[in-house]
Amino acid sequence: MKKRLQYIILLLLIIAVEVVIAFTQHGNWLRIYGGDVIVVWAVYCFVQSISGGNNNHYIIHIGVLAFAFLVEFLQYIHIVDLIGLGNIQFFRILIGTSFSVNDLWSYSLGTVIAVIGTFIYKKLNNIHKKMNISS
Repeated sequence: MKKRLQYIILLLLIIAVEVVIAFTQHGNWLRIYGGDVIVVWAVYCFVQSISGGNNNHYIIHIGVLAFAFLVEFLQYIHIVDLIGLGNIQFFRILIGTSFSVNDLWSYSLGTVIAVIGTFIYKKLNNIHKKMNISS
């Protein structure tokens, strides 16, 4: 439960940052690219909070990236309009309506940053465990 709670708290913090970006940044690089970089972190935390955080972190990162690419592809084919939800603003915002290759690059960068962060965290955690065992 402790790991799950950590991911829930992190997810809520990331969502708060996303909301701040959405409401305060208009048309600059942070709004255009930054939100897409960190959205993969939010999805990762969501998956880990549901699954208890005990999965292979790297596989989850790749799965989240694949999901982000899928959503972007669905935007490319205008899935919101195809399934008849194009007139409902909530679904237009949730799924999105515009494809961008730059979004794919942003999701990829966010995933690379997250994988590096996971790697560093695991190494530091292993060092900490070894120090506690030997003392």
